[in-house]
Amino acid sequence: MPIYQMRNEETGEEKEVVVSIATMEEMKKEGWTQVHTGAPGLISQHGSTISKTSDGWKDVLGAIKKGSGKGNTIKT
Repeated sequence: MPIYQMRNEETGEEKEVVVSIATMEEMKKEGWTQVHTGAPGLISQHGSTISKTSDGWKDVLGAIKKGSGKGNTIKT
C-alpha cells in the first residue's frame, strides 16, 4: 500500500499513513489534506555495473563473448 503524508486542517496534526487510495480519499472528505514534502531519495550508481561484479561473472561473460562470433558488443 502507498504511504501518504496527511494533515488535518482543523487541528494541524500531520501524520504518515499507509492506506489504500480509497481510504486516503475518505480521509480527505473528513478534513485531511495530502502534504507533498518533496521528491523521494533517488538511487544512483557511480561507475559501471560490470566493474562491481565478481570475477566469476566476468569469466561467464568472457566465455559468452568468445562464443558469440565476430562483431559482438559484449563488454568484459
